[in-house]
Amino acid sequence: MNVVSSVESVRPTSKRRAGGKVKRMPREVRERQMLDAAVEVFARRGYNAASMDEIAELAGASKPLVYLYLHSKEDLFSACIRREADALTAALRAVIVPGVPADRRLWNGLLAFFAHTAEHPAGWAVLSCQARTHGEPFAPVVAELRQEIAGLVTRLIEETAEAAGCTVPPREAAGLAHALVGAAESLAGWANAGAGDGGRSESETAAMLMNVVWVGLESLMNGRRWPQTARP
Repeated sequence: MNVVSSVESVRPTSKRRAGGKVKRMPREVRERQMLDAAVEVFARRGYNAASMDEIAELAGASKPLVYLYLHSKEDLFSACIRREADALTAALRAVIVPGVPADRRLWNGLLAFFAHTAEHPAGWAVLSCQARTHGEPFAPVVAELRQEIAGLVTRLIEETAEAAGCTVPPREAAGLAHALVGAAESLAGWANAGAGDGGRSESETAAMLMNVVWVGLESLMNGRRWPQTARP
């Protein structure tokens, strides 16, 4: 028996128009529905406890059809991680544009980050928690995402220093960028966890981190550093 015919016979992916004509759902639309459902289930249940039956039911498809399109639970989870990572980086790149002062670009980036993670809490849960929990082959995608975002922030720090007539060593700029990314990730988890209790808006959350980061960078640009001699 043909596999495709067998799967489609379980739950057709088409809708009947008036007059009896059949309109088949485009594959990309069906896959998007499956990924949307999978992200919700993985975020709620975790990778191990997530059921392909539940994902299929939420997507309005048959389980054989999910397997036909996305092959396996591991492949489905990988596709979810990749999609959510791409969406987050696209949101950041859309607002961190040349020709804008460095502080405004940093603010725009933080605001976009917190807005995106607040608007897509399930996607952020998959990226920030589920993908890291299960290691290979999922963790490298998240590591790549963090590296890309950290690269954007590193360039912002270097350009900020250059505009101020200062120089920040590349290693220090990269370290500061990774620290900022880690702080933003942690703060996003905190903000999303309290969203149901009337927590802060994304602009308030972004301002919290911006106040710390920008004041610190400003001090650094002006040569004011923590006096290490004061350490015990």
